[in-house]
Amino acid sequence: MTPSSVIEVSRGDFLLVTVFLGGGAAWFTGRSIARTWRVYRQAVIYALLLGCVVRFFHFALFEGTLLSLHYFLTDTAFLVALATLGFRSERASQMATRYGWIYRQSGPFGWLEGASREAPGEQA
Repeated sequence: MTPSSVIEVSRGDFLLVTVFLGGGAAWFTGRSIARTWRVYRQAVIYALLLGCVVRFFHFALFEGTLLSLHYFLTDTAFLVALATLGFRSERASQMATRYGWIYRQSGPFGWLEGASREAPGEQA
């Protein structure tokens, strides 16, 4: 067998460990970092550590390769993306709730300035 024909883990293993367990942990990590008003950089650092944990779970539970740069980068990129989404979701909610006189929420991941502006057609 050539190394390129060896599949690291099955799709079910990937979905369980990387998407469900690791992704859920990354989402909640990003939200908790934002909730405590810490900087985004910490969410990325914790997502990198979660990437190591996910790699270990693949190794320990499903006999995957522990030290595989390709799979580590794949898992970690996914986890950083979910940590980022969790962080932005919580931060957008915080900005609109705590600074409602300045900002309004714009979708699930953003906020805009100008919440105190009147809507067109309204009179002061």
